[in-house]
Amino acid sequence: MELDQVEAFVVIVRRGGFTRAAGALHLSQPAISRRVHLLEHELGAPLFERVRSGVILTDAGRAFLPHAEALLASMRDGIDAVGAVRGATHGTVTLAIVGTLASTGLTKGLSRFREAYPTVDLRIRTALSAEVSELVRRGDATLGLRYGNDPHPELVSAKIHDEPMVPVCSPRHRLARARRVERRALSGEKWVAFPPRAGTGRDPYVSALAQALAAAGLDASDIVPIDSLTAQKRMVEAGFGLALLPASSIDEELRAGTLCALRMPSLRISVAVVLIHRRRAFQSGATRALVAVLTDGANRTTNSWVK
Repeated sequence: MELDQVEAFVVIVRRGGFTRAAGALHLSQPAISRRVHLLEHELGAPLFERVRSGVILTDAGRAFLPHAEALLASMRDGIDAVGAVRGATHGTVTLAIVGTLASTGLTKGLSRFREAYPTVDLRIRTALSAEVSELVRRGDATLGLRYGNDPHPELVSAKIHDEPMVPVCSPRHRLARARRVERRALSGEKWVAFPPRAGTGRDPYVSALAQALAAAGLDASDIVPIDSLTAQKRMVEAGFGLALLPASSIDEELRAGTLCALRMPSLRISVAVVLIHRRRAFQSGATRALVAVLTDGANRTTNSWVK
């Protein structure tokens, strides 16, 4: 069994077909097919079933996939271990983050890391919390920042921050200047929020609004589904509804007065922000340096990553 055969198998799964995998690996489709054929011959079972829409995994393919991903992740660990011989100032570190965590404070912290370690190749990927975990588990990301702990046995989760969630409205909203907002005053209001996504499980960030509204007796409120944090802020500014947003993502809007925080303590909740990595992954000096930047930035602020 050759490593390039295993890689071809995994890329076909992730890309959804032989043609896309061939393009991703810069190979011809016959070359990809040959690698899979040799792998199937070695394993003694077909890994894919070809259907009109592409390919689907057989039972053997589903059984082999996590081991194939672990093999490729282990190889990346080996490459990192060799690179670590050169110390913390070299190597590649991929950080997967939930997009709503990319606040000004976090980006400033990452910028300082790049200035301190200019020869480290820092790569950023954004995804939902469940997808961040999957990227780290597969070895496609070295570290992950997500909402909520992940109990997967192959991952280590460490809470580094409690992200306050703040109810906000347009400055022209009737409640924008209220000293205190009572629950009954929000009856009939629409809320802007991320839509639920099938197949990703119960996302901690998406469920925060539902939990807060239920606790305040507002769980029957209309939800306006918007799948972008920036678009949510713009929609609230324009008066299309209220929203429950991460405090670190609205600092600029609150200072500029384009958003107003509702004075309603019962809707002020927090969501744990967690740093994750693979349990048995090799951590290079560059990785440990980035962990220090992330945890130090979180420990020195309450409403944003770095002041």
